[in-house]
Amino acid sequence: MKPYNCVVCIKQVPDTKKVTGEAMKADGTINRAALPAIFNPEDRNALEAALWVKETYGGTVTVVTMGLPAATAILREALWCGADRAVLVTDRKAAGSDTLATSYILSQAVKRLNPDLVFCGRQAIDGDTAQVGPQIGEKLDCAVVTYLEKILEVKDEGEGEQRKTFVTVVRDIGTGIETSRVQLPALFTVTEKFGELRPYEMRRVMKYKNAEPEILSCDDIGAEADRCGFAGSPTCVNAIQSVVLAGGDFKEVAPTDEGIGGLVAELIADHAIG
Repeated sequence: MKPYNCVVCIKQVPDTKKVTGEAMKADGTINRAALPAIFNPEDRNALEAALWVKETYGGTVTVVTMGLPAATAILREALWCGADRAVLVTDRKAAGSDTLATSYILSQAVKRLNPDLVFCGRQAIDGDTAQVGPQIGEKLDCAVVTYLEKILEVKDEGEGEQRKTFVTVVRDIGTGIETSRVQLPALFTVTEKFGELRPYEMRRVMKYKNAEPEILSCDDIGAEADRCGFAGSPTCVNAIQSVVLAGGDFKEVAPTDEGIGGLVAELIADHAIG
């Protein structure tokens, strides 16, 4: 059994629990300066999955993010938890990237690392599309397993040039769970059900408290300019609306046979049911 090279794609996102009226710009992009930035929650679960593989089978964990230099903060967090290497892709050419352009840029960075397993969070809380992970897998031309909940086994089979590695996992399929077996290399999108990210290790905090990531530009990773940023993003925002949910009148129904019977009678009378 060989040690495995794990790569985790992570993202610094606005804290959507603190959204204000200034959260969006006029051009439809997020006003990131108006919201505090955090480590995307399900990317933390993805990092835990990679650290579990490293801890159980050996290997290394590299975290990769695309963003402004401020994203160094979450890369340091990853190092504090057990990651071995941190890479930041930052470039003005990447500004305004939608999921297509983002996945292209990240895939170019990930290719350089020659991973066995790639982990992404199921989705980011600022976009909620759940598209970037699978799109990266498509561009890497590898197997993709979504909604990962648990890794059961990583196993090498065969000898020499015939040796192959298979991973058996449990994934959420909406109506239940499914056990899947996939050959590496493969990409996995991870849900919160995998488990929370382990806490910081104090000795690693002291070691990496001022750590700087490896900085790469779009040119460094061989990304074509017309596939990055606004130029490579076919998504167009038609309009932005601020929707405010307001409460209206309500009627309390007693949790008794009489109360439920009266409610059903009213619904029938109003032609809501029946």
